[in-house]
Amino acid sequence: MVLFWVCILAVSLLLYVLLDGFDLGVGLLYGLTREEARRHAMINAIAPIWDGNETWLVVTGVVLWGAFPIVYATLLSAFYLPLLLMLAGLILRGVAFEFRHSTERLRWVWDVSFAGGSLVAAFVQGAAVGALVQGLPISDGRYVGGELGWLSPFAVLCGVGLCVGYALLGACWLVRKCEADARDAAYRLIPSLSVGLLLFLLIVFGYALVENLRVVDLWLARPYLFLFPAIGTVAAITLAVSIRNRRDGPPFYMVALIFAAAFGTLAISFWPYMIPFSITIDDAAAPHTSLAFMFWGAGLFVFPLMLAYTAISLRVFRGKVGTATGHY
Repeated sequence: MVLFWVCILAVSLLLYVLLDGFDLGVGLLYGLTREEARRHAMINAIAPIWDGNETWLVVTGVVLWGAFPIVYATLLSAFYLPLLLMLAGLILRGVAFEFRHSTERLRWVWDVSFAGGSLVAAFVQGAAVGALVQGLPISDGRYVGGELGWLSPFAVLCGVGLCVGYALLGACWLVRKCEADARDAAYRLIPSLSVGLLLFLLIVFGYALVENLRVVDLWLARPYLFLFPAIGTVAAITLAVSIRNRRDGPPFYMVALIFAAAFGTLAISFWPYMIPFSITIDDAAAPHTSLAFMFWGAGLFVFPLMLAYTAISLRVFRGKVGTATGHY
């Protein structure tokens, strides 16, 4: 039963990163765009599904709260401030998304809010991952780092890196969904964003070696983990070929595969820890009766329905979008 909820948590978190990742990426690119027609196309590309994508963040939180309460409490203690910043960014972004079409004179305010909220949310998520990889200050199962114990140069680097990754994912989504100028602009951005993401990965790997982070020892002890970077490399080559041949479909899937490979590398590197090198899965799990109770409701019915809803939404709103004012 514990392994079942670990899998549910992993799938929920990966779906959030991929789905909300591309619309946060579109929000980041939106801040770099000045042409109104292009902005309309970018909004329309994510309008039907952006709020449903964020549902997977709620699912992740609920699974942690119900199935792994110790991890939930520890992470909330460690990331209380960044979590508030992330939620504020997501709320501001959502409000701006709806309000920008209702005004002309103050539209610039909501445009800045939409891009700024996307930037804050993406950066905080990356910084949190970086803090976990580097290791949180935990003693006797309790977080002892204070309000800024999670903050470090490595966490900041990871925050910037995830912003670049989300922007690349968003650009590939725009290639898939848009036409004409919006698609061409996204095509022009993908090569530089890809190089930026590659540099970030190289810098992170070099930092881990120089600082002798404990995760490096796990990589060396588990050589099969290098299968994931190999998958990411093949995906990157396919991405380059698709961009060169101007094929609109494959780039998004290839970048999503790169994200999935990175996620798989981290997840298996830290096994069996849920909070690296401090709290294991067995230590964090709720009593079996609680896990079983959740299974008969959330596990057996709610989670499959959410998967079906997401798949149906993506299929219903497939195809290219226009540049009309307002959103669908």
